[in-house]
Amino acid sequence: MREIQKFKESILKEYPRLNEKSSFKFRCHPGVSCFNDCCADVNIFLTPYDILRLKNKLGITSQEFIDKYTLLPFDENLPYPAVLLRMRDEGRKPCHFVGEKGCTVYEDRPWACRMYPLGMASPREVGATPAMNDFYFLLKENVCKGFNEDRELTVADWLEEQGIHEYNEMGELWKELTLHPHFEKGEPLPPQKIEMFFLACYNLDRFREFVFQSTFLQKFDVPKATLDKIKTDDVELLKFGYQWLRFALFGEDTMTVKSDVLETKRSELKAKKKI
Repeated sequence: MREIQKFKESILKEYPRLNEKSSFKFRCHPGVSCFNDCCADVNIFLTPYDILRLKNKLGITSQEFIDKYTLLPFDENLPYPAVLLRMRDEGRKPCHFVGEKGCTVYEDRPWACRMYPLGMASPREVGATPAMNDFYFLLKENVCKGFNEDRELTVADWLEEQGIHEYNEMGELWKELTLHPHFEKGEPLPPQKIEMFFLACYNLDRFREFVFQSTFLQKFDVPKATLDKIKTDDVELLKFGYQWLRFALFGEDTMTVKSDVLETKRSELKAKKKI
């Protein structure tokens, strides 16, 4: 993980900064000699939305996807749980979802795969001043022959072509959570809150069970319209999970606690003060 942090720092210092009007030459297709080479032995961090799309594409539960297709790296420097896409343990360690003709989950491939060869840097992730804006950069690797193709396009063209905007919409909500001042202060989450974070972000099917089959709805006043959405809509459920985490982890006013629950808590506090 320290290597990744160093890489992020080098991007801020060394990589040319691109905006949506910047242009570059690139094309990936089965005719290039390196086709599929980039889909092996690579670290791809999955966002919650990536997992949502992939598990639904495969028709399996979140837990099944996590068990079969991910790794959970442990690093004491990580402020919150992270999830890596697992490679196959054979040969060049290819991705589980790559075939001879390319990606078998192409329409639902992760954000990082969609972006390549572009990267997007958020200076706040490496402690830079908040005034510094996010920017794009080019991952121009010698092994990739797509840069030799005679096709020029802008960053905006690439983002539109690869369907990035839908992912970025959810990505902004993810960044609001993971770049929260609590984490910037270097404050670790206790084990119980780590479990909360993992449940709401990565294991959506079990989070839905938690909401509807535990005492959750006895404690929180959730509008019926919201409940109707999150019963069947995974995207709405993920957004709701982020909202709940901001309440549970950081004490923000993003959830409404039922009045009788609040009164019970007040009574308990008064009783403790008298002891």
